Amino acid sequence: MGKNDNDNDGPALSDEEWARFMEQAQADAGRAPREPSARARMVTARLQGESAEPAGWRTGPAWQEREGRGRGKRRLKAAGAIVFIAALALIAVRPELVIDKVTGKADRNDKARGPLPAETARPSAPPSAVDPDRPTLKEPFKGSPALQWADGAAGIEVPAAEAVGGMSKAQVADALEKAKQFLVAANLDPATLRGERPAAALALLDPKLEEQMDRLEESLTAPTKEHDPLHLFSRVKPAELKPVGDVVKVRGRMWVEPGKEAGQANVLADYTFVHPFVKAKPGAEQVERTVVRREITFSIADPGKWQATAGKLWLEKFNVDLANSACNVYDGFLHPVFDEDTPTGPAPSGTPVDPYDRSKTMDTGGQEGCGTVSRT
Repeated sequence: MGKNDNDNDGPALSDEEWARFMEQAQADAGRAPREPSARARMVTARLQGESAEPAGWRTGPAWQEREGRGRGKRRLKAAGAIVFIAALALIAVRPELVIDKVTGKADRNDKARGPLPAETARPSAPPSAVDPDRPTLKEPFKGSPALQWADGAAGIEVPAAEAVGGMSKAQVADALEKAKQFLVAANLDPATLRGERPAAALALLDPKLEEQMDRLEESLTAPTKEHDPLHLFSRVKPAELKPVGDVVKVRGRMWVEPGKEAGQANVLADYTFVHPFVKAKPGAEQVERTVVRREITFSIADPGKWQATAGKLWLEKFNVDLANSACNVYDGFLHPVFDEDTPTGPAPSGTPVDPYDRSKTMDTGGQEGCGTVSRT
């Protein structure tokens, strides 16, 4: 058949998609719209400026039967009218449901929610742009590439162990597992996140490195710019912030290299942790994410050749990059910035950096001082 001039070139709704929409319409039609936040209003205004779609329609109450004749057929029509009116009500409250489906955004969102395969090598480019949706209490990773990342410890995958640098396969396997335990205890453990002493992480380090252990203890009790516990541990003040949900998104990789000297092996870890927070006060709804990237080199050494404790880790090197945390605040806690916060300290400057870009090492891709980020 030839194409009618009135045919629509845009994507159409399938029967299955329309059925799902009707189910959601009936479930959501009774929900009253909420007053959007100032930021939501700005985003809405911007989107409306970009689109000529109508804001939606409002409808009156459903009509009711007045005659008994033909009641069987009319009941079907009435049921259809109720569903149709519910759908219109939902469109008025949440027009994005239809707009997203018609524009294809819903399909892109579904694809964006699919889990990524594990990272086995350094990416060649930053993650692609995603729809800049704001995070919510129910969906704290909305609008973030981290939506596809693994949850918590599942994102820290231990590679297969091999003998390296004079250390046996069993010793390397133990070091890999201990390195994962450290990362979990330092960045994901609820007690550590609440600002408590990260005892489980510290217990994995070699006590023979007395000077290093003393500096770590000092950073926890009297943090400074030079000795800041955030260099190794992710923590907030419970009176100021609380996590949104119990999931921290994680992506990265771990690998093993020979040490600088015989009888040593290095476990290298490069991981990014995405923490969603909300203000610790009644009625707080704005969600902000802090993105923490860590590059840590752990070492193990043969106790027969080195002053080392079997089964314990050395900290050879560690770098941290904090995205969306107040600049020039060195109290040992993360401080994501919210709309209501009064700006303090120096204004961020420089070319915006994508905190989700893992294609460069922090040695080559990092920036000193108070920089700006392109997204969180």
